[in-house]
Amino acid sequence: MSTYKVLGLMSGTSLDGLDMAYCHIWEANGTWNFRIKNTAEIEYSEDMREYLKNAIHLSEEEHAQLHKDYGIWLGQQCRLFLDELGEEVDFIASHGHTSHHRPEDGVTFQLGDGQLLANVSGKQVVCDFRTKDVSLKGQGAPLVPIGDRLLFHEYDFCLNLGGISNISFEKNGKRIAYDIGLANMPLNYITHKMGMAYDKNGQLARSGKLDTTLLNELNTLEYYKLPYPKSTGYEWFTSQIVPLIENSSASNPDLLHTFIHHNCEQIALAVHQHKADKPDKHKLLATGGGALNQFFMDSLQTALGDDVEVVVPDKTLIAYKEALVFALMGVLRLQGRTNVLKSVTGATSDSCSGEVYYPQED
Repeated sequence: MSTYKVLGLMSGTSLDGLDMAYCHIWEANGTWNFRIKNTAEIEYSEDMREYLKNAIHLSEEEHAQLHKDYGIWLGQQCRLFLDELGEEVDFIASHGHTSHHRPEDGVTFQLGDGQLLANVSGKQVVCDFRTKDVSLKGQGAPLVPIGDRLLFHEYDFCLNLGGISNISFEKNGKRIAYDIGLANMPLNYITHKMGMAYDKNGQLARSGKLDTTLLNELNTLEYYKLPYPKSTGYEWFTSQIVPLIENSSASNPDLLHTFIHHNCEQIALAVHQHKADKPDKHKLLATGGGALNQFFMDSLQTALGDDVEVVVPDKTLIAYKEALVFALMGVLRLQGRTNVLKSVTGATSDSCSGEVYYPQED
């Protein structure tokens, strides 16, 4: 039995910062196991957040420079973290930060130059887990379901609430997953306008009232009518959601309240569509930043009803599950095993995805 010591890196659409999870991962008797040993969240500076947020609008030359700058910055953060940790690490698995994601056009791009990350950190790097799947006509997303299948198989549904919401479950022997729609992106957009990083425990949202006009506009968005596999991201949010926020006369608490209500309605629709017939309760594992929002969790449990139990794990797993899964994907890549599932992305085949880089001297 070989234990891999991996540093997993994740930066999501919510632009909160860089999640780093130092993990031990091993397989025993056909079952994968893990321990998250140490973690860190490196908050983005305002400049870095704006730089990444606006990456989609940069010229080709400016975008290439950001790719390099961010790769160097990632390498610096990894070196600082590992020096302080004083532990051996076999490699770094980096999701990067998605700047462009239009799989229908064959386009996806994750910022964070892998070679520069390897050079600066001094460690082997596995990164760019989406491109191969998109080249195989897949959505390149979501990627986390391979981890849901191998590490969290005791749950009927795995729900991740980052900037957007995605869900993963087994159906007829296949892993199915897709982006449901919104989660924290609109909430963060509203609180940032108020000069707040986030709405702690959803207290402001809880104090608000439902805006039925806005709720109807959100529920009738075209994206929700699309069949899965499907994925979405920042482009959809800026083009379809931001105008609804800006054109609304509702107060900020009412906006927050309405968006959480909307999110929960759409999640409940997805879950009830795929529930199996079984005598006991279904269990849904909720992770990502949205799981820390108590009003969001209370509203979700109400929307799902009595036959689905929302399980909120410890805060480490809530915050670092995605970084953990990218660490696992890196292990699978180095073993030459499937780490992206065609049943999830709609690709023509499963794939063993990710580019491998080794440190080089200048």
